[in-house]
Amino acid sequence: MKVVAIVGSIRKESYNLKLTKYIQTKYQDRFDLEILNIRDLPFYDQDIENDPPLVVKEFKSKVAEADAVLWVTPEYNGTIPGVLGNAIDWLSRVDKVLIGKPSWIMGASMGQLGTVKAQLHLREILFAIGISSPLLPGNEVYVGAVHDKIDNEGSLIHEPTVQFIDTVVDNFISWYNHHTR
Repeated sequence: MKVVAIVGSIRKESYNLKLTKYIQTKYQDRFDLEILNIRDLPFYDQDIENDPPLVVKEFKSKVAEADAVLWVTPEYNGTIPGVLGNAIDWLSRVDKVLIGKPSWIMGASMGQLGTVKAQLHLREILFAIGISSPLLPGNEVYVGAVHDKIDNEGSLIHEPTVQFIDTVVDNFISWYNHHTR
């Protein structure tokens, strides 16, 4: 299975990026995960949506070619980051590459609640017209106090969280296989 990850933080030392890289390495025998760069996407602009810059075309093409999308989002001001919203805006216009594309969500923050509010908003967005991305139900991954659960090398070291993510990965693969029959 080919999965693309869209990480809602562009910070070089982002905990969400570290979590995504951990998943990319740990489950490489289960699926191929490519982390997409949203840093260089220009602001969505309807004036150029029919002939966007090459970086947008390549981004949308990678999402279109993937079997599924893993969204990994921090929480900024109780919602998703603007850069993530911008990426979704590009994906939801013209060729609407997310329609029918299976998705799952994770998020990490230093706060105790992880990214509960951001993920709630992201779920609502993924069900919007023009997006309509089926979403793995009942497997919310909120990694709170992430700074205590990831070591300096980016490995997840909190065993209960590791075990939970193992379960969610299994559930996603089963759900994906059932969903795409």
